[in-house]
Amino acid sequence: MTQKFELHSDYQPTGDQPTAIKQLIDGLDAGVREQTLLGVTGSGKTFTMANIIQDRQVPTLVLAHNKTLAAQLYSEFKSFFPDNEVHYFVSYFDYYQPEAYMASSDTYIEKDSKINDEIDRLRHAATTALLTRRDTIIIASVSCIYGIGSPESYESMSITLHVGERRQQDKLVRLLTDIQYQRNDIDFHRGTFRVRGDIVDVYPAGSDAAYRIEFFGDQVERLTRIDPLTGEILAEPEEVSIFPSSHYVTPKEKLAIAIEKIKEEFAERLEFFEKHDKLLEAQRLSQRTKYDIEMLEETGFVKGIENYSRYLTNREPGEQPATLMDYFSDDFLLLVDESHMTLPQVRGMYNGDRARKEVLVEYGFRMPSALDNRPLTFAEFDRHINQAIYVSATPGDYELAHSPEPAQQVIRPTGLIDPVIEIRPTTGQIDDLVAEIRDRTSKNQRVLVTTLTKRMAEDLSTYLQEINIKTAYIHSEVDTLERGDILKDLRMGVYDVLVGINLLREGLDL
Repeated sequence: MTQKFELHSDYQPTGDQPTAIKQLIDGLDAGVREQTLLGVTGSGKTFTMANIIQDRQVPTLVLAHNKTLAAQLYSEFKSFFPDNEVHYFVSYFDYYQPEAYMASSDTYIEKDSKINDEIDRLRHAATTALLTRRDTIIIASVSCIYGIGSPESYESMSITLHVGERRQQDKLVRLLTDIQYQRNDIDFHRGTFRVRGDIVDVYPAGSDAAYRIEFFGDQVERLTRIDPLTGEILAEPEEVSIFPSSHYVTPKEKLAIAIEKIKEEFAERLEFFEKHDKLLEAQRLSQRTKYDIEMLEETGFVKGIENYSRYLTNREPGEQPATLMDYFSDDFLLLVDESHMTLPQVRGMYNGDRARKEVLVEYGFRMPSALDNRPLTFAEFDRHINQAIYVSATPGDYELAHSPEPAQQVIRPTGLIDPVIEIRPTTGQIDDLVAEIRDRTSKNQRVLVTTLTKRMAEDLSTYLQEINIKTAYIHSEVDTLERGDILKDLRMGVYDVLVGINLLREGLDL
């Protein structure tokens, strides 16, 4: 389906926005690879980005430095482009303890994690949109530079169905199993399918609705999009595409080749350990790898399959992994929000990951190929860039050095100027804070309070609630999706006060 970006807004660019938009678009037209938008807080940088996206009409990646800011940008771009594909791509772990080994105390820490099912759905929805539509905006955190499997395999193993086509029902069931869907006739949820007579219901990994495929003999008689809970028919498409339930899905012929290569590396590494009398390391590696190979041969999947991604995606040692950025077309536009925070994060990801995995390889917990399950280096990230705009109130040296004269947004559309900053003594600060909150809430205004620690944020929030002040707190341990809800509730007046640790540098738009 060919769609165009169509910006919906009650407002037109004002203040410095028209000049900044023209300067940046002129630069893009002239083929300038990197530009910088220097805009003060409250100058409407997000609206400027939206206008640029509408002008360019190419798939766009908006990169943010944390999940809270990404969720907020997602909400804003969704309101600007309600008829287009706007998606949210962040780490899907609510809790993540990476696999690690501390040789000094002989302590092995097994990988432990809790996946957020809703964020996993949003990630699949994002990759599906990139492979099916041009009018796609992805709002992502820096987790998008981690490997997620080959886009070629993900797209080639998708199943496309048309009304009236000849297709055997039992063959469709086998194909669904091959792309990691599980048959479950009782508990119908994402990543499963059920069979009832001539009807197959499939709940795609990236959708909040299911597809019902009705057969008449060996012919697809009818396709419907249904509510998975009530069975209500939402639409009757002529064609549907079902993408794999895992980004690491691999065709059987590629999987067979990958398993042989895994066995070859395993034999070489085992011989190395035995030759150097590292029998404990050899035993560790043998136990882990033999189990993984058996699971891959029997089911095509294993926990920790990403550690074999070099072979599953047919890459050479050291070759960069496939990431979300590989799902974009070559002409995509990159917008880096709060670039002074985001770019240093991108630069630092690789080294930290590498140091931890080198220890695991050295002591026999992983094979050397696991080192290729990694984030992009900064040089690899840079090579992906077609055209980029760095957006910040305080751009760093890198952005300024790689850009022509920055486009500036100093005049706010609202005409507001920077507030006066007062420094007060700490004596009686809580009573002073409460008095200021009472004064602001009496005028139907909101208050942001910053603290030094998570515990302090929680304790202060509890204290304010006890004296009947509508308060919420926000920090990294608050659920990713819940953070967006808290910010929305603050705007709506459910809360009058928001307590946090680094609220003043989150890029919050309230």
